[in-house]
Amino acid sequence: MKEPMSIEGYDKLIEEFKYLLEVEKPKVAHEKLVAAALGDRSENADYQAAKEKLRFIDKRLFYLNKMIQKSQIIDPSLHEHHQVAFGSTVILVNIDTDEEEKYTICGVLESEPENGLISIHSPLAKAMLGKKEGDEFKIRLPNALKEYEIEKIKYKNIFSLKKNIRSKSDFSFH
Repeated sequence: MKEPMSIEGYDKLIEEFKYLLEVEKPKVAHEKLVAAALGDRSENADYQAAKEKLRFIDKRLFYLNKMIQKSQIIDPSLHEHHQVAFGSTVILVNIDTDEEEKYTICGVLESEPENGLISIHSPLAKAMLGKKEGDEFKIRLPNALKEYEIEKIKYKNIFSLKKNIRSKSDFSFH
């Protein structure tokens, strides 16, 4: 199954993968060698910590590699947003409460639900895909059935909406 993501999301994925592979893993492997040279490995906390860090790095590299292989890069700025699609920012009206809600559909690794960036795999995004302004839809949640009307669909760059953009310091295993 392909994993849709924006160009910026893909670039961040590659950046983290390269950083872990080329910087972090060799650094931690060296820490492990230095700690191993100090003697008894079974009671050596530095050795055990480095070994554990390497395990976490390898797991993350495996996951990132899998995501890179499955990635489907989509540039939502090239598409008209007459109907809800990847990269669409959608303003919904909750029909029961008449309150507005705003969501942008993005990739799994780009999502920040607390900031309105929802994964294309989320139930709400799935319910909205393909809908047009004025369309109504229902979505079943664990405790209720919600009904929405799509008020507006527009395009806004996903990364301009993100509040938590990871940097190299976030890629490290401390």
